[in-house]
Amino acid sequence: MQYIDTHTHLNLAAFKDDYDEVTTKTLAEGVWMINVGTQYDTSVFAVELLNRYEMGVYATVGLHPHHTTKSFFDANELTEDKKTSADTGEVFDAKIYKELAQHPKVVAIGECGLDYFHDIEDDAWKKQVEAFEAQIAFANEVGKPLMLHLRNGARGSAYRDAYAILKRDSKVLGNAHFFAGSLEEAKLFWEMGYSTSFTGVITFAHQYDEIVVQAPDGLIHAETDAPYVAPIPFRGKRNEPIHVRDLRCDTVKLLRASMGMRMRMGEKRIHAPLFSSFFLHPAVAGRTRNFINSLLRTRYSYTRSTSIM
Repeated sequence: MQYIDTHTHLNLAAFKDDYDEVTTKTLAEGVWMINVGTQYDTSVFAVELLNRYEMGVYATVGLHPHHTTKSFFDANELTEDKKTSADTGEVFDAKIYKELAQHPKVVAIGECGLDYFHDIEDDAWKKQVEAFEAQIAFANEVGKPLMLHLRNGARGSAYRDAYAILKRDSKVLGNAHFFAGSLEEAKLFWEMGYSTSFTGVITFAHQYDEIVVQAPDGLIHAETDAPYVAPIPFRGKRNEPIHVRDLRCDTVKLLRASMGMRMRMGEKRIHAPLFSSFFLHPAVAGRTRNFINSLLRTRYSYTRSTSIM
């Protein structure tokens, strides 16, 4: 294993015809992955995939804030026979998710959180909050970190609202996936020990450059969020977990361009596409951490000179 895509979706409809081909190709190239559940059906399939591959495939299970009420039907996410979920919404039920979460290769709960991108009425907002709070309690119970989906918008800062809830209720760590907030908002999560991860957006936009540069050691990761937001040079095409390698390269370029100093990768470890240890079973975490440290010591010394899921 050389890289890990910390947030991808080979369990979604966009890959229904070739998920095995894509997975096999990706693993053969030394890229591992975490398939992230967005509601019960996609969480079930993410867990089913765990049993089809000996190593390199992990999962999260949980309820996306979009699916707490009636939502837009995304054909890249759900097949037609699962459209009812988008039509009616889902109430998070810890009992049915617990069986999934007990699988040893389920590494987090979510993606869950708050999404304010579209103007939502108070009732819909309350349902998002209720589902988020329920999943935090569930993560506390099963002892697994949170995979967060947070998006600012018409209702204000989803990051600040989520921070307040997490500060009050959470007993576990987590990752703010597809980070799209401000540096000040990022610092709130870093202070809690939560990590932030970045997608292909950093290959064609620059509003997050300073956040990437300032992220504390071990609290930055790369993800593809496939099939969405493919990086350059794959924009406009279906994204795949293997493209997390391109994010690694872009992160290195960004660091080189952003700092006028000589720096070894071992001094600031960008775990971007590599497994964050808090996502792992302890036995795997130790081996992976040793791998990361040796890889960074020996290989990386350099001059550091809109549907989303």
